[in-house]
Amino acid sequence: MQNLIRFGWDHSLQEHFNTLQTSLLPGRVISIKGFKYFLITERGELETELSGRLLFESENENLPKVGDWVLFQDYDTMGYIIELLPRKNALSRKTPGAKFEKQLLASNIDYALIVQGLDRDFNVMRLERYIVQISACNIAPVIILNKADLVEDLAPFVSEIEKLKRDVPIFPCSTVTGLGMPEIIDRVFIPGKTCIMIGSSGVGKSSLLNALTREQVQSVAAVSESNQKGRHTTTGRDLFLLPNEALLIDTPGMREFGVTFEENASEGDLFPEITKIASGCRYNDCRHIEENGCAVLEALENGSLDSMVYDSYIKLLKEQRRFQITADEKKRMNRQFGKMIKEAKDYRKRYKF
Repeated sequence: MQNLIRFGWDHSLQEHFNTLQTSLLPGRVISIKGFKYFLITERGELETELSGRLLFESENENLPKVGDWVLFQDYDTMGYIIELLPRKNALSRKTPGAKFEKQLLASNIDYALIVQGLDRDFNVMRLERYIVQISACNIAPVIILNKADLVEDLAPFVSEIEKLKRDVPIFPCSTVTGLGMPEIIDRVFIPGKTCIMIGSSGVGKSSLLNALTREQVQSVAAVSESNQKGRHTTTGRDLFLLPNEALLIDTPGMREFGVTFEENASEGDLFPEITKIASGCRYNDCRHIEENGCAVLEALENGSLDSMVYDSYIKLLKEQRRFQITADEKKRMNRQFGKMIKEAKDYRKRYKF
């Protein structure tokens, strides 16, 4: 099991595996290329495919993602994934575009590194969006301010983030000068722990990955001079084992990062500053919009609550509830459709046609 342990296999996974009493073998998904799933196994890397049951019967959320632990059937030089082991968590976002569906990016993650470039990409409201969604997925967020060599003073950027009043560590760094890199490696990339890097195109995720692995594992593209937009250099999600035995999942640049509704996430965890102030509201069910005796609105009026924090709270909460309503409606329609299919099958059996 030593090879699996290096990729995050722990005591709880081993205990669960022991209860299964199966001849199937465990592995972790480190890359997905089309219909091919690449696993790390006891004997090394193995190319696999999905079993028929997974391929044709599963919802997209239940299909393996990078970071998943799976059970597979060994077959010569290939393997077939039979089932998923339970996930600790999964990082999701709203599917880009008009559809209100959840897209799972990766699973079994300890830290999510939100990377922003200080050349043009810094946006504190986008940062807040990332933090809320990552926290809702039960993952610890970490802020990486890359390209710190391009600014003379880091204080204004850190000050803007501190206005959010969130207990999230901030690490300025530069892959060009090496500024901050030793501290990030020492404090964030812990052996056996899995991190994921997310952010817009052009923020320097590929450069960070190359610096951390000490190899040119991802190509690097310059920011377009015409529109100052980043170019995609990472086209898929891959899990890498770093020299210090920490694990890192790289992701393509994201133009959209819509929030979803996570059932186990409390408003207090997602919006801690609002929740702290709301304890002084007159009504327990206060919505903090127009109610009399609202401590949040009072704090907004007297300036003790930054309007940026309040506006972000209202916007993201509205998105979450809209996603929840739409997702619940979809579930209701699926249940109705499933009932219709069952009734149709029963009818055909009854009358034998």
